[in-house]
This record gives sequence, C-alpha cells and structure tokens, in this order.
Amino acid sequence: MERAVEHESLTAIDADEASFLAPVPRPPKIVCAGLNYRDHAEEQDEEIPDEPLLFAKAPTTVTNPNDPFVHPEGEQVDYEVELAVVVGRMAKDIDEDEVLEHVAGYTVLNDVSGRDAQFSDGQFFRGKSYDTFSPMGPTLTTGGDFDPNAVDVALRVDGETKQSSNTDQFIFNVHELVSYISANMTLQPGDVISTGTPGGVGIFRYPVDLLEPGQTCEAEIAGIGTLTNHVVAE
Repeated sequence: MERAVEHESLTAIDADEASFLAPVPRPPKIVCAGLNYRDHAEEQDEEIPDEPLLFAKAPTTVTNPNDPFVHPEGEQVDYEVELAVVVGRMAKDIDEDEVLEHVAGYTVLNDVSGRDAQFSDGQFFRGKSYDTFSPMGPTLTTGGDFDPNAVDVALRVDGETKQSSNTDQFIFNVHELVSYISANMTLQPGDVISTGTPGGVGIFRYPVDLLEPGQTCEAEIAGIGTLTNHVVAE
C-alpha cells in the first residue's frame, strides 16, 4: 500500500466528492482529560491539577464529519474542540518514551457537552454521552512530522471564532497523558483519548453563549483539518 501511494498508482477522487466517516466509528472506549489546558483552567478559576482528571464518554456518541449532532430538548449544549489520540497497539504501564509506538494517529473530536446533566449530576458521564455528542474527523493524521504537543486548535460557531489556542497550553502533554492512563487501564487498538479543550467554551463566557439548533460548528486542528457539524433539534 505504501509503495502504491508513493507511485500514485491508486485510484484517486476529489476530496469534495467524498463522504468522510469518523476514523473510529465505535471505539472500545473513549477516555477524556478534563481541565488539561492552562487557559481553560484560568477561565474557571481552577487550580492546576497535580494529576490528569479523567472521565469517559459512551462509544455510541461518535458521529461523522458533516453529519448533524442532536440538541436534546431542554438541555444546555456546549462545544469543546479537542485533539484526539487513536491507540494503535495494546498498551499497559508504558513509559512516556514508549507512547508513540502505541499511537495509530490523531484526529479532531468535538466533545459536545450537555451542561444541565453534567452539573446536576456532579459528574460528567451522562452529560457527555448523549447520542451524536462526539463528532470525529475529518482525517486521521499519522507520521513523525506531526507534533501533537505544538499545534493550533480552534472552534468556530457560524463562522465566529469561540476557541483559539495551541496544544503547547497542555497541562499534561500527550506522552504524559497516555502513559498515565495506561497505568490505570489497558488501552486497546481503536481506543480514543481526547486530550481536553482550551478556554472559550460557551458555559464560561459572559454572557453564557451556548449552542442552538440551526447553528454550525467548525472544529479545526492544524495538520488534521476542519471537522464541520450542524446542530439539529431533537
């Protein structure tokens, strides 16, 4: 396959004519890092954590690029652009310098969040796990030229920039995060690790600025692409 790519012998179609799918349509698990950008901690007046704060999303939250995600009636729905790491090899108790050997690649994940459920429950799982709440894509980026700890990330709603940062704002970088998670659970091929979101989320804006049906989210990470999804009513 690599040789065919090098010699341009594969059939090619224009990207505008293709329907992209989520790189991992049903991950074995989705592990997320909360409060992992310094600017996001600052906007919440939170102290920098000593260890990663982990939570999970249901695998059934994944939806494709350009497909809609559903705004549950009566819920406060928020956006969160995140760099997602896709695991390529089983990993357990790996050191930081071994992490890249276990990574298949990187993609964009919009960690869509139901704030009513999140705050009323006092934990994240239900509010993060509505169906369609993990748009993912548009591509899976691999290779040594991509530095996951130094890329620009942004999110726009109807063309207006809401989040703009760089992964150099990570509190725990990709190597630290994956190593830490592997010490607590076995990571399997296809698992997705979402690395946290920068400042600018709607719930902490003044005034609060949350999503409504009819709006469009564009989550962009340099070197991966732009993940576009529309918000639709339940």
